[in-house]
Amino acid sequence: MRVGVFVLAAQFPGQGQGEALHRAVRTTELAEESGLDSVWLAEHHFVPYGVCPSAVTLAGLLLGRTRHIRVGTAVSVLPNVHPVALGEQAALLHLLSGGRFTLGVGRGGPWVDLEVFGTGLSAYERDFPESLGLLLRWLREPRVSADGERFRFREVPVVPRPDELIAPDPARDTDRSDGPAGPETIMACTSPRSVKLAAEHGLPMLLGMHCGDEEKAEMVGLWRTHARAAGRPSAEIAGAAHVSAGVAQIADHRTEATETLVKAMPGWLRQGLGAHVTVDGRQRTMRDPVAYTELLCGLHPVGGPRLAADRLAATAERTGITRFALLVEGSGDLAATEENVRRLGTDVLPLLV
Repeated sequence: MRVGVFVLAAQFPGQGQGEALHRAVRTTELAEESGLDSVWLAEHHFVPYGVCPSAVTLAGLLLGRTRHIRVGTAVSVLPNVHPVALGEQAALLHLLSGGRFTLGVGRGGPWVDLEVFGTGLSAYERDFPESLGLLLRWLREPRVSADGERFRFREVPVVPRPDELIAPDPARDTDRSDGPAGPETIMACTSPRSVKLAAEHGLPMLLGMHCGDEEKAEMVGLWRTHARAAGRPSAEIAGAAHVSAGVAQIADHRTEATETLVKAMPGWLRQGLGAHVTVDGRQRTMRDPVAYTELLCGLHPVGGPRLAADRLAATAERTGITRFALLVEGSGDLAATEENVRRLGTDVLPLLV
């Protein structure tokens, strides 16, 4: 089982943006010290829900500050960028980190980002499959051209080539001969349509923290069905390393852990999610922050170490997913987040062996 942390660089009420970013860096450093497997970095624009606007940039910083932990984006919002530009950045991080970088991509939402970056609503509503296909070709082929509806350009060489990894980390499965030699790539999936697209490309899924085990198990089953229909190799299907996002708050007692999150998270959710602006003025419904926090506490490892380990083990058994990206900054406090990460490593991990 591979347990990592999910870092949003969340700006809680009364905090500054620099404070949120500093907590994100410290969380990563402590995750490595505590023996955790990975750190997953979120990307948001113009909202305090998360103040990191470039997950690949923050990943580059954190890869330089660490030596062993895997660093991934969860996710880089593909409709906001040119796929080739993102592919170049991913290849660079993959090569310079010894294969410790994971590129997570997603469709994002119909937010004002599409207006600011000039990509338009069609990049979100229609063009994501074309963008994803171009990105994957850039990461897997030596030369690439494009003749699609959105992207058209002459053939150019891929520089740097992501398959020219000189010194991979021996502890990482980065030089497998049975799959692409470039950076590991995963895709956030929230609907049957996105599950189908990920499966057709053989991409493992990142499944959201709002989903319970039953829903995640159904999505894994659907992914396998589509992957087989697309003719993906049996070994690839069986070995797909999907990632389950969740929340973790470790305390001596479940009531203490729950109270910590219910006290802090609703204010952040209300402020952060409420700041999202749609590009076309469409109406949207925001979850009730208190009810959503309570839902997350009920689904995920929130409580004592034994409860946390049992919930992770149960999710793995019910869904087949053995990789986790756990939000650990739900208290909003730096010292409490540091203690939470330490306990996840020292108190929970040994129970999962």
